[in-house]
Amino acid sequence: MTGLLAYDHVQLAIPEGGEDRMRGFFVDLIGMREVPKPDTLSPQGCWFAAGEVALHVGIDPDFTPATKAHPAFLISDLDALRERLEQAGVACRDDKAVAGYRRFFTADPFGNRLEFMQKV
Repeated sequence: MTGLLAYDHVQLAIPEGGEDRMRGFFVDLIGMREVPKPDTLSPQGCWFAAGEVALHVGIDPDFTPATKAHPAFLISDLDALRERLEQAGVACRDDKAVAGYRRFFTADPFGNRLEFMQKV
């Protein structure tokens, strides 16, 4: 037994210079806030948080979007988020049902797959 309690954060990769597009997506559309990275780490990339949820965005010089692996974010108002994303031109798609949840998938500005879920 390892005593594993929770995730500390999830990291997504993006190409160099993509930080502003991620800020626009995760701050302006999703509603997270940007948090400072420690000075001991690379100045590239950016970090976001909402409550206990932490997302780290790092630069990958050989970037390829994650189109299968993905984080799943638990949302309190799935319909409002989907409407906000679609009004901004972000494509959202439904997938097979999962008991106890409503959900949809989308992608960040660089094609990384994202899932948003709401408990029913």
